[in-house]
Amino acid sequence: MLKARLTLLIILFTTVCRAASILIPMDEEQKNHLKAYGITYWALKNGLETDWLLNYRGGSFLMKYSQTMESECKIRGVSYEVIADAKVNAILNEITDPSVNMEMVKLEKEPKIAVYSPKNKLPWDDAVTMVLSYAEIPYEIIYDDEVLKGDLPKYDWLHLHHEDFTGQYNRFWSAFRNAGWYIEDVKLQEATAKRNGFKKVSEMKLEVARNISNFCSGGGFMFAMCSGPETIDIALAANGTDIAERVFDGDAADPKAQSKLDFNQTLAFQNFSLDLNPANNEFSNIDATPVRSQSLNRTNDFFTLFDFSAKWDIVPTMLTQNHDKVVKGFMGQTTAFRKNVIKPNVLVMGETKASDEARYIHGEFGKGQWTFYGGHDPEDYQHMVGDPPTDLNLHPNSPGYRLILNNVLFPAAKKKKQKT
Repeated sequence: MLKARLTLLIILFTTVCRAASILIPMDEEQKNHLKAYGITYWALKNGLETDWLLNYRGGSFLMKYSQTMESECKIRGVSYEVIADAKVNAILNEITDPSVNMEMVKLEKEPKIAVYSPKNKLPWDDAVTMVLSYAEIPYEIIYDDEVLKGDLPKYDWLHLHHEDFTGQYNRFWSAFRNAGWYIEDVKLQEATAKRNGFKKVSEMKLEVARNISNFCSGGGFMFAMCSGPETIDIALAANGTDIAERVFDGDAADPKAQSKLDFNQTLAFQNFSLDLNPANNEFSNIDATPVRSQSLNRTNDFFTLFDFSAKWDIVPTMLTQNHDKVVKGFMGQTTAFRKNVIKPNVLVMGETKASDEARYIHGEFGKGQWTFYGGHDPEDYQHMVGDPPTDLNLHPNSPGYRLILNNVLFPAAKKKKQKT
């Protein structure tokens, strides 16, 4: 009996000695995809060499073995495999095969993350802050004061969610102008504008949008969802032209505002038309919500992620890593983007074929890059004002939330020139 136990211990010890790496699978074998991103971030923060295996088992992660890392996976409920050198070499040989659509990208350092979000409590959630918290990825909240003070260069990654950079308070005047939270938000925004030397909130938000644009063009990475993508481009295109009606800023909008838009200033959209009616919830015709197919509903609304060449198109491949290429659709103030107003140099990474709309797009801007994702909450089909936040414990394998976290890790990738 003693001899058998000693033999077992020797076998286990030998196995561990040869177990040089930990593989975090990201296919259907993963119990918690969302926390797997958090464990990868943790590994980077703790100096563990980490590789992202693009298109290998759903975009798996590979890192050197450490007992601390294995313990952390167990604590967080993340599936992992301890593998020996021979298995690692077999995986890497498979990935580097020129005939296989896979690639390995080295992740160098954890990105410093900022979320642009108001300090006051508003009756809606933010999918990104929820998933960052759930995945245990640290981030800092910044808002207008910090942006105007010049704090953006401190960060690698900036997120914008349900935000309005046009100074029209998310176009909620018609439905919520008598609500306490709306009245309080207007007061706080006006006080912030005055404190920073602006006569109007719209003027302050334009300067914030310009700062964000400069951050991106200078080499930063910006990710935006819901109304963030639409309103930042509208603000940049308006470039100081008054597009806010009297109910928002005390004077009328410029009647020639549409003709004064400068689409050279925008990141993603061009030739769009403004909606200047303050009673409407729409900002412009960038948003595809009003023209979506009448047959689409929560049971059949899906969008498809495009396949890219991992060896040739590394960036979009990273951003579309998933265990499911068909993702449940979800609505928002800006649900999706009409294709006819998207600039020709913008890359569409996901689309809803039934309504011919783009859901997930990416582009370069100066030295930096941005990604826009339509909709509000990937696991809440039609999130309404006042609805409770999504419990991500119920959605640990959400393909829609995975797209957000791909963007979070993207700035950590070792920069390498695209093949031509």
